[in-house]
Amino acid sequence: MLNILEDLKINSFHKIAGDASFRNFYRVKYQNKNCIFIYCEKDKKNNLDNYYKINKFLRNNKLLSPKIFKFNSKKNFMLIEDLGKQSYHAFLQQQKNKFTIYKKLVDELIKIQSIPFIQVKKITKFYSKQKLIKESNLFFEWYLPRVFKKKKALVVTRKIKKILFPLFDQLSCPNHYFVHRDFHVSNLIRHGDKVGIIDSQDALLGNPSYDLMSLIDDVRIKTSLQLKKQIFQYYLSKTKISYAKEVSSFQKDFDILSIQRSLKIIGIFSRLCIRDKKKNYIKMLPYVWSLLHLRLKNPCFVELAKVIKKYFPKKLIQKTII
Repeated sequence: MLNILEDLKINSFHKIAGDASFRNFYRVKYQNKNCIFIYCEKDKKNNLDNYYKINKFLRNNKLLSPKIFKFNSKKNFMLIEDLGKQSYHAFLQQQKNKFTIYKKLVDELIKIQSIPFIQVKKITKFYSKQKLIKESNLFFEWYLPRVFKKKKALVVTRKIKKILFPLFDQLSCPNHYFVHRDFHVSNLIRHGDKVGIIDSQDALLGNPSYDLMSLIDDVRIKTSLQLKKQIFQYYLSKTKISYAKEVSSFQKDFDILSIQRSLKIIGIFSRLCIRDKKKNYIKMLPYVWSLLHLRLKNPCFVELAKVIKKYFPKKLIQKTII
């Protein structure tokens, strides 16, 4: 890595906080520009190659995402524009009227979702049922073995899968929309009066409720039920997607995907703790569980709610997996 920096004539660098990926991030100066140097040796297709492709696509559609100054997959690096140090996560913490800010972020989401299907399908794959199942399995593979003995874990796994996976067939909105898949306030950068979009490498063609759900049921920032409802209603009032106008169906899609994402995140955070020794994510698990319980109130989850209540009492949820 140091050789690459020398070749780029970058003399000083400052490591900054990373994310749940294998990437390492550094703030640097390159040709008098503020830049982020990204270095990644593992899983480069998902972490570098896809980012380059998706980021370029967003910029071509007049959305603010970082310019890419240098990219070399063989040498494991990318040099991109630094959109600034203030994420909307940090900005929201300082504001009393959070709804006004969320309206701006929803407006940005609506811009993203207005990109024609014919364009999006050229650059990414569909968010299939198989993908939803694969992600959900992270919960069974990484979390359950830490809280249950093997025999009980198998019983709980079988019961939840039997109820959960058929629910994915009940999603009514077609997978015709650009889905960032991590559209939350930590990945949205305050760049003057504009919204910068980062961390877009996992984008797929999917359900339009998914990114809205990622924003509203963001596990990294606690928001009131009232604010969640306000954001949801604002989206419905602004979107031109006809499927969203069927509110009960759209809400059901939203809730199914929120349950799926919560289970996936519990699995991912457990894996980060166990495999990668990144233990700071574990402190967010109780809030993830609270979001899951919130969405279980939808009548379509009657049977799933019974299983969750039986096997995951509050005492167990609060128990550390470390």
